[in-house]
Amino acid sequence: MPNEFEYIAWLRSQTPADARVRIGPGDDCAALAPPARELLVTTDMLMDGTDFILSEVDPRRVGRKAMAVNLSDIAAMAGIPIAAVVSVALPRPTPPSPLPEGKGEQAREITELEATSADSSFSPFPSGRGDGGVGSSDGPFSSGGVSLPKQLYLGLRDIADAFGVPIVGGDTNTWTNKLVISVTALGEATARGPVRRSGAKPGDWLFVTGPLGGSILGHHLDFTPRVREALLLHEAVELRAMLDISDGLAADLNHICEESKCGAVVVAEAIPISDAARELSRTSGKTPLQHALGDGEDFELVFAVSPTDGTKLLHQPPVPGLAKIGECIEAGLWIEENGERKSLAPTGWVHAL
Repeated sequence: MPNEFEYIAWLRSQTPADARVRIGPGDDCAALAPPARELLVTTDMLMDGTDFILSEVDPRRVGRKAMAVNLSDIAAMAGIPIAAVVSVALPRPTPPSPLPEGKGEQAREITELEATSADSSFSPFPSGRGDGGVGSSDGPFSSGGVSLPKQLYLGLRDIADAFGVPIVGGDTNTWTNKLVISVTALGEATARGPVRRSGAKPGDWLFVTGPLGGSILGHHLDFTPRVREALLLHEAVELRAMLDISDGLAADLNHICEESKCGAVVVAEAIPISDAARELSRTSGKTPLQHALGDGEDFELVFAVSPTDGTKLLHQPPVPGLAKIGECIEAGLWIEENGERKSLAPTGWVHAL
């Protein structure tokens, strides 16, 4: 792979013009035209071994996911994504070369980056994997003849371009551990303002935008953030509370309840369950419903609306796939199954600190 500055030059050559971007990659900061309304800011970090396994997945899909999870956060507040910056810590294959005398710290950084390109025997991917596997001499960060940083960038651009989001800058470094990629996305609120988690009220109806569960079988890498759906819903009705389902329906619904100081009850038979959840249940020892409630990384939206607006959504849905799953109540988190109401534990993904 080329050194840092050649890589930056390549990135600049790949960055399309955008009227909102006054200064793009190449300077110390990007400069954007200020949005007319509130600026939304979100960031997510993905780590090899926690959020993906690099030896088992095409790095282009990793880049795509890194961007998509951030756009999903913008969708959760019914915002319009406008730009993103990306930082990547690449795994360093070999110890850095000795520092040339008298070159100072800047030379050390350049030498370390060049060292990552010197050992063509290193690859984070097993050879002969087919799509995304390594069978080339494109340097240590190679995958199918394209370097790992470039594959990541192409994946980032795949989903960013789909939503008109320019990548306006970032940082690239190397270290002696696994791949880490962090994206910060900027968005603009609509005229109705950002949708928070804290506006749900007892009596509100609860909806989701699509089927849940089993994301580990591939959906967690290939999902499409519900940006357009959020904007259409926000235009059609008053969204009182909303978030994207990243930790699992039970856990994320509990987040709404905590912030809104209310409770919720969901109806088991009304929860849309994905085909992947049903497939996974054949070998996991869990039911499809358990997968739908707790797997996480579905990145569908769960939201609360008034009964009047809920009725409108059922009769004139502005987006396909909407399902009413329950309602907000005074307190507690509950599930009704076969007519019986039981306590629902807010199980799902939780990072241990």
